[in-house]
Amino acid sequence: MQAWICDNPVGVEALTWQEIATPAPKAGEVLINVKAASLNFPDVLIVQNKYQIKPPLPFTPGSEYAGIVQAVGSDVSHLKVGQTVACLSGSGGFATHVIAPSALCMALPADFPYPDAAAFIMTYGTSHHALLDRARLQPGETVLVLGAAGGVGTAAIQIAKTCGARVIAAASTDEKCALCQAIGADASINYTREDLRVVLKTLTDGKGPDVIYDPVGGDLAEHAFRTIAWRGRYLVVGFASGPIPSLPLNLTLLKGASVVGVFWGDFAKREPSANALMLAELTSWYKSGRIKPVIDQVLPMSELKTAFALMATRKIKGKLVLVN
Repeated sequence: MQAWICDNPVGVEALTWQEIATPAPKAGEVLINVKAASLNFPDVLIVQNKYQIKPPLPFTPGSEYAGIVQAVGSDVSHLKVGQTVACLSGSGGFATHVIAPSALCMALPADFPYPDAAAFIMTYGTSHHALLDRARLQPGETVLVLGAAGGVGTAAIQIAKTCGARVIAAASTDEKCALCQAIGADASINYTREDLRVVLKTLTDGKGPDVIYDPVGGDLAEHAFRTIAWRGRYLVVGFASGPIPSLPLNLTLLKGASVVGVFWGDFAKREPSANALMLAELTSWYKSGRIKPVIDQVLPMSELKTAFALMATRKIKGKLVLVN
């Protein structure tokens, strides 16, 4: 097998494409022939030694992937050789083969394309957990999605619309705003040339959004929070812009608002039954056409460094996917 190897986590430039021995699955594991893997923001952090999870060296990055089960461990009964699966294991996906915990593998319907499957679990799992479990989103409420043209942002738009919410998408270019409205957003704001607070006041008749979905952080966070509606819920999803913001806590008092943390990865580990039900619902929504991953580009697995460089430009809409 071949794999991208990180033996010195100083950045993408240190990754090397190597021929290594194909491992055999142990108890509770499966060997997957990787057909597609998507690039997520944690994949950038993990090769820079900046992510909260630090795999022992050397390791292969690639948190999310899809493929065909090639071999199963002795005690694995719910998966079979030849079955198509998607998996989010945290690492290993940027390769031709990967050993994955069988408990983390999601069996796929026969007509689920590999690129879509590889771009599905993290973004839709995060957004479903955030909007429905953590924010308790109700039909008719207004959701502001920041960084709306990214992977989790596009997923959040589709899920919120599926649940009957009104969606306002905030993005950094007119092109990204147009994409957001094409996939269902009711309105959009280009926050690089429009005043976010002024436009939101107009779009919500002065009420403000009931839920703010924020995977961006940085300077935009406080501006957005100051617009939130009474009893609003501010979802802390991530910090793609880099800086972790500090919100004046008096704003939560004045707005009767909640700041709600979203850590879907830990939710999946702590509440596996609830997570499995969520993924089943998302799969049903996909099959019915209500949600579909937005994929900006599909590249060969050998062009991983190109994919990282494209992500760094912040021009990507949706997800980047690599295929074998």
